[in-house]
Amino acid sequence: MLRLIHHDQRDNLPTRRSVLAAGTGLLGLNLPSLLASAPDQKPRAKNVIFLFLFGGPSQLETFDMKPDAPDRIRGPYKPVASRTPGLRICEHLPRLAAISDRYTILRTLGHGWNDHSGGAHYLQTGKRWHVPIGTGFNPTQHDWPAIGSVLEMTESRAAAGRPNDLGRYFVLPNSLGRLQEAGQYRRPGEHAGWLGRAHNPLTTAVDKRDVNDNPYWRDCVDGELTFQIDGLQSPEGGAPERVRGRTGLLEKFDAARKAADERLAREVDSFQNKALALLTSGRARDALNIRAEDGRLRDRYGRHLFGQSCLMARRLVEAGARYVTVHYDCVDGYSWDSHRNTADVHKHLLPTFDQGASALITDLEARGLLDDTLVVALGEMGRTPKANGEWGRDHWSFLFPGLFAGGGVARGGLLGSSNKDASHAVDLPCSPEDLAATLYHALGMDPELRLTDHQGREVSAIDNGRVIRELFA
Repeated sequence: MLRLIHHDQRDNLPTRRSVLAAGTGLLGLNLPSLLASAPDQKPRAKNVIFLFLFGGPSQLETFDMKPDAPDRIRGPYKPVASRTPGLRICEHLPRLAAISDRYTILRTLGHGWNDHSGGAHYLQTGKRWHVPIGTGFNPTQHDWPAIGSVLEMTESRAAAGRPNDLGRYFVLPNSLGRLQEAGQYRRPGEHAGWLGRAHNPLTTAVDKRDVNDNPYWRDCVDGELTFQIDGLQSPEGGAPERVRGRTGLLEKFDAARKAADERLAREVDSFQNKALALLTSGRARDALNIRAEDGRLRDRYGRHLFGQSCLMARRLVEAGARYVTVHYDCVDGYSWDSHRNTADVHKHLLPTFDQGASALITDLEARGLLDDTLVVALGEMGRTPKANGEWGRDHWSFLFPGLFAGGGVARGGLLGSSNKDASHAVDLPCSPEDLAATLYHALGMDPELRLTDHQGREVSAIDNGRVIRELFA
């Protein structure tokens, strides 16, 4: 059951112009509360590409630099000129600086869950994780469903459960945590949780060479970039006539069905149909073939794993996928989580993110897809304003920036400001609930939609989330 509550169709609301003219003291109400009741902008995004920089990039080394702060706060890098007035962007993000007139930076995201796994869950679902900080790393069946899973469910039900031949919700290049160290830290947030595994994303798998390898920081060869669906790889290469003749997958589902309860069996049936439709689909097979792209364009994205995953995300939305998450994972256990190894920030992390994200935005624009595709790039937290003794920065979830492009987002925008040491928002603080409401709204879904959970209770998809209308043109 899914009940949608349409709160946006209201009459006789004040216009934004009239509210501005009235001033902030009208009838004892402040300006933000009045603007919050203004009519919604018409949603324009057909798709979302969510670039998740797991581990927490520093606000002070990306989009909220403080060059006039004391050395221990401002950091080792300098700002570089951009096309956005007032935007102080890091010198190691030159490609993004050159196209800043295509996106908006929101500098004032934040929350109080100062933990990676909980933060990953919070940012991808809009709900706080039920596992207390420090007591777990891995996803559970009681987790809140990801925004992509909710979208997948609503569209699947609208299609009367008929699977399409591509898939609506994808995770690239791996499930979060699969490549971290030895793979022992699988992370929550991207899954369907209690909504049911039938609505899990279709997740690709790209392996690393050994436990010490980091494919995000080196060029990958085509033999590595298979982008096959995790758990559904065919040793024969996935040819349709061979897939149809194989029984191993069906036998696995039959065994699972015998061991499962009735609800799980229905979910397995649903996922089986979706998986088999994908395996036998020429459209899906073509979309997942990264080698079909022109080599010069692949070079623009970067041959590293992040760049090629950004390119794959574009291929998937071009083919018809609705929500694609691209993880930039902490393969070495640190990476964006820069307590130490700070040199990796300017040697590897910033350059590869800069190359992949900038190429994605410009490629979408060149193909006429940017207006319909909302690109979001952020981490689950920021870093401490004051550096530690090893010149790294520790966990700081209370302030971090996000990049937003396409899907009706204003171009060349700069929203929110922080205090002098980039520790807290001075204005326009935005929460994960606000982010989730904004993504639902951009996709044309009611931010106040209600779901039925695994106990049969009707619950809000998000609580107290405000659409960040300031993002939109």
